[in-house]
Amino acid sequence: MPRLSDTMEEGNIVGWLKKVGDKVSPGDILAEVETDKATMELESFHEGYLLYISVKEGPVPVNDILAVIGAKDEDYKQILAGESKGGESPAKSTTQEESSSNGEKKSTPSTPPPQPVESETRVKSSPLAKSIASKTGVDLSAVTGTGDGGRIVKRDVEKFVAEGPSVSSPANAPSSTPQYGDVPLSQMRKTIARRLAESKFSAPHFYLTMKINMDKTAEARKQINEQSATRISVNDFVIKACAAALRQHPAINSSWLGDKIRINKDINIGVAVAVDEGLLVPVLFAADKMGLKDINSLVATLADKARHKKLQPQEMQGNTFTISNLGMFGIDEFTGIINPPDAAILAVGTIAEELSLVDGKVTSSKIMKVTMSCDHRVIDGATGAKFLQTLKQYLEQPVAMLM
Repeated sequence: MPRLSDTMEEGNIVGWLKKVGDKVSPGDILAEVETDKATMELESFHEGYLLYISVKEGPVPVNDILAVIGAKDEDYKQILAGESKGGESPAKSTTQEESSSNGEKKSTPSTPPPQPVESETRVKSSPLAKSIASKTGVDLSAVTGTGDGGRIVKRDVEKFVAEGPSVSSPANAPSSTPQYGDVPLSQMRKTIARRLAESKFSAPHFYLTMKINMDKTAEARKQINEQSATRISVNDFVIKACAAALRQHPAINSSWLGDKIRINKDINIGVAVAVDEGLLVPVLFAADKMGLKDINSLVATLADKARHKKLQPQEMQGNTFTISNLGMFGIDEFTGIINPPDAAILAVGTIAEELSLVDGKVTSSKIMKVTMSCDHRVIDGATGAKFLQTLKQYLEQPVAMLM
């Protein structure tokens, strides 16, 4: 099992596209592997025949044996016997030497190799059906399969969800056992849990919240969108303003490395994207050198790839600062957990109309709340406050950051 991302400890085999006995060439896709960040295609780098598969579906630790490719009649089993971690038991040679009591060696027939037997209790289902069942909390053992050999396929799970299980017990009869739905942890969810727990409990977080008047940003956005086919979003302005502010406050664009603080010269902004199984953070490299249209286009591309599990590992590492925006969901304000190796994350809330008193007159303004979570090992309160002041100035006077 290759390491397909920098944080990957194991890969989860979703399904094989080749079967034992198939001829394979370099570049052929062997299987789909779910990593901690995405579902990726496992590519063959060898010419030959697929002789052995260790795990048909399920987790395989990095560097454990996953499969064997070799010549059509090659005897791979002797080597595999000493290294295989599971899967089909490798065949032994037809005879093996045993030492007799007088020290002589004698040859005796070995035990015939066990043949892989499909467990009677194992539910046969397609990878897609299994994925849908996991997301909807459906117990596949309760679903009737209509595929080949009774295999459960996509339509079976969808029908089960739409119609519900058949009920033969009287109405309002108490269940003999509690009813619930367990959802297996994906590799992505395992990694999110581990990394964020490490961040929350190792980095001393503190939080700074500020209100920003977005009237002029809203007006600038309106004018740009009236003259361009590209629909610039508020989030594009926030990313642009953060990149400009980070250039002025390098202490925020830093990382804690245990025995030193690294001040990053590149400004690479991670943008949190919600997907079905958690949160992915694709990175905009050199964001301070991008215009609004470039930011808009790249964020849309990366977000689409994230939702379709097409992001590559290199597109999700190298971040120096992260932005998480829940404003589109109507969230007024929230606090984020720092995304390592960053020293800060900015949580962006919705824009809401607020009344205020200006020169003795009541006026209405578009107000947005932002909260920055800071790693106190790297950032002090005053340092974080100065960064937010600069961010506020850019968003309240957006022309300054567009020059």
